[in-house]
Amino acid sequence: MQQLIEKLIGPAFKNPYLDERHDGAVIKLNGAKLAFTTDSYVVHPLFFPGGDIGELAVNGTVNDLAMCGARPLFLSVALILEEGLPMETLWRVVRSMQQAAAQAGVQLVTGDTKVVDKGKGDGIFINTAGIGGIEHDAAISPRSVKPGDLILLNGDVGRHGIAIMAVREGLSFESEIESDCAPLAHLVLRLLDEGIEVHCLRDLTRGGLSSALNEIAQTASVGVAIDERRIPVRQDVQGACEILGLDPLYVANEGRFIAFVAPSDGERALQIMQSDPLGQDACLIGEVLGEPEGVVMLKSQIGANRILDMLSGEQLPRIC
Repeated sequence: MQQLIEKLIGPAFKNPYLDERHDGAVIKLNGAKLAFTTDSYVVHPLFFPGGDIGELAVNGTVNDLAMCGARPLFLSVALILEEGLPMETLWRVVRSMQQAAAQAGVQLVTGDTKVVDKGKGDGIFINTAGIGGIEHDAAISPRSVKPGDLILLNGDVGRHGIAIMAVREGLSFESEIESDCAPLAHLVLRLLDEGIEVHCLRDLTRGGLSSALNEIAQTASVGVAIDERRIPVRQDVQGACEILGLDPLYVANEGRFIAFVAPSDGERALQIMQSDPLGQDACLIGEVLGEPEGVVMLKSQIGANRILDMLSGEQLPRIC
């Protein structure tokens, strides 16, 4: 996907907004500062422990707006339905989107519906686009990351991808692994309202923590050092990853993000995150270095250092 963006899509549509390589575009319009983003959702199965495609579609776009430092306001929704989709299934998805939008404080204000032939759509695909308002002057972007910045993570990683894979593979555990799907805007806005100097935010969706760190390190031309021992991974998630041959640092999340903050605000930012239900397990996982540029270094559980590469393929297809 990164190669597709860099070699095909980026050159074809090159402009300053895309060059930021952010989760959305920050646009100034008639004195207002807005964030604009879009995403498509093709998750399989449609319903999974802890969420479904409807909730995922709302929260995913809300979170992309939040990563721009914006207050999510309005969403559009486009439904691509497969001929023969049961009305009961569609109603469950619509109700889920309604409830997720209410929880996130956004309105679904426009949309579209298309139907494709049976066997051509796998039930339902959803596209959502979102607009949010930016109420501060901070330039929250990968290019704002600086050497010395501290990297904070709001909780355990790997649950969303493993929750879906457990259903696909028929795996069962002593306790059910549920997706961490959740809207993150409230927690992000708390950090900004408290005056935390936030330089960059990134939610850990496709490609997980590792891919997010690599993308930011490369865009900002900085080095990143993280400590594996500080990264929380639930024991059942770790066990499932070992069974499936996966690395939890590359597994997708839908309620986790990293924040790059000024070193002077690290401790206070961590306290704010830990006081929120979506940040109770927040932790400091690393810092930004001046070099080597574009490289993420991981100190492993045994204390050895290794390079944490960008994932060359996709471990888990159809997870968002």
